[in-house]
Amino acid sequence: MKDNGWKLEHTYADLPVKFYYKQKPVSVPAPQMVIFNQSLAKTLGLDAEELIIAPDIFAGNLLPHNAKPISQAYAGYQFGHFNMLGDGRAVLLGEQITPSNHRFDIQLKGSGLTPFSRGGDGYAALLPMLREYIISEAMFFLGIPTTRSLAVVLTGKDVIREKVLKGAVLTRVASSHIRVGTFNYISAYGTPEETRILADYSIQRHFPELETKENKYLLFLREVAKLQAYLIARWQLVGFIHGVMNTDNMSISGETIDFGPCAFMDNYDPRTVFSSIDTYGRYAYGNQPKIGAWNLTRLAESLLPLFHENEAVDAIEYYWECYNKAWMTGMCAKLGIANEEEEDIVLIAELLDLMAEKKLDYTNTFRTLSLTPMCELSNWYNKWQARLERQKENASGIMRRHNPAIIPRNYRIEEALVAAEDGDLSVMHSLLSALSKPFEDNEKYAQPPEPTTCRYRTFCGT
Repeated sequence: MKDNGWKLEHTYADLPVKFYYKQKPVSVPAPQMVIFNQSLAKTLGLDAEELIIAPDIFAGNLLPHNAKPISQAYAGYQFGHFNMLGDGRAVLLGEQITPSNHRFDIQLKGSGLTPFSRGGDGYAALLPMLREYIISEAMFFLGIPTTRSLAVVLTGKDVIREKVLKGAVLTRVASSHIRVGTFNYISAYGTPEETRILADYSIQRHFPELETKENKYLLFLREVAKLQAYLIARWQLVGFIHGVMNTDNMSISGETIDFGPCAFMDNYDPRTVFSSIDTYGRYAYGNQPKIGAWNLTRLAESLLPLFHENEAVDAIEYYWECYNKAWMTGMCAKLGIANEEEEDIVLIAELLDLMAEKKLDYTNTFRTLSLTPMCELSNWYNKWQARLERQKENASGIMRRHNPAIIPRNYRIEEALVAAEDGDLSVMHSLLSALSKPFEDNEKYAQPPEPTTCRYRTFCGT
């Protein structure tokens, strides 16, 4: 068998057996390639021309060269409640070493039963896998740290949910799949020494500059806090709502991971929730920064054998320092402000209050302000213009670089998925093409949805 560019290593599988189970993907009857990310394949050093016609590999029927599949163990606080979890329908094939010597996990998602399936069937449906493909690619082109999707294949095996659905497997690429929930798991079911082993591995893989530091575990927590602060600030700046910010869905590498009930906000409202099960709004848009701090507190608790409790408090304060700075700098850029002043926070707050009151589209409001006045904001607009007069830089140019014209709007994704279910992938490819250039004007994809009395809801199908 040709290696097709696969250069898989298995450092995670060198950890103690408590961290994973050896688990092969379940064979499926009729693999068929639906979509293949050729540019990502080339970045990974893979032979895109050969692999695009090799659905068996991405369905799990045929393992890549040197693959050693495992399912990873982790736990998590789901809506605030601790649960034992793990890869219930995923296997990690290995860690691909790219031509630029970067390391990326290659994971099959929807590849069948594992020891962590917890009563599920281990499979995935086509449309949620395509949805993750679309949104993760959109996040990448928006410049937001994210896992990415390499391929989606049909399996030829139906899955039963509320109805019979086409089965599929998604190949996910991540800097790693080490989660806050991985540390929660080892803290609950392992030993302090195993916590140290996981922390040392995480530092070596993601923060090697800390390895020789005397207080490396505390510095590790601070680095994770900083990455999460920057990530969540960027979510807030584009109106992205993750939907299910459990600790098992929070990667220590600072990447967006697990695209379940996520979506981008249309009309601005901090209370916006997309998850069908988030009845009380725990993971609403406006709560995401607080949940980031809550999750990091759970990580700090899991790491307590490695440093003092008081030191952990400093790391959470550092998270808020980093978040507030990143959000403020980002909001000023969205408004074309190049020289931050103390009063700018009041100007920003007034705008957001007006947008909520008048139910204005979040993305289009900022984009429109870079071009023309808005009658709905006349009094505020005059204050803003007076503020911009106190700087030399061109505000419009700054704004157009920091305010996307296109986001993956819910109704556009649904259009693409409905067409894909009927075998028409052209709608999805057109959408993906537009999303790859989010800062270029595109009248078709910039249009918000028609007004409706029905709130858009998503489910944990991915």
